[in-house]
Amino acid sequence: QVQLVESGGGLVQTGGSLRLSCAVSGRTLSTVTMGWFRQAPGKEREFVATISWLSAAGYYADAVKGRFTIYRDNDKNTVYLQMNSLKHKDSAVYYCARSLLSGVLRSASDYGYWGQGTQVTVSS
Repeated sequence: QVQLVESGGGLVQTGGSLRLSCAVSGRTLSTVTMGWFRQAPGKEREFVATISWLSAAGYYADAVKGRFTIYRDNDKNTVYLQMNSLKHKDSAVYYCARSLLSGVLRSASDYGYWGQGTQVTVSS
């Protein structure tokens, strides 16, 4: 059984920073790719960033490129999303997800395991 638990969300002012964490427990050895998605009220879940568990190569949505950084700590089985220069439109529930597939996975359907989500609110 694989579990993903996010933390680190909260309320921050425009221009501020937050770091989200996603702890992965269970059968972690088969993890290939991790991703972060977000969903704002009334909108579809959208891709934010993804990282190869093996190579640590990260890929980003255009909307967050240059502001967000995804990285992982293998020893802690944790993936992080460092968010800087936050904007009001970054407000959403952020979800981490795990996939057994390799590649640059931007579709939610490529991920089979999801965390419960953590709320990020950026005040304007």
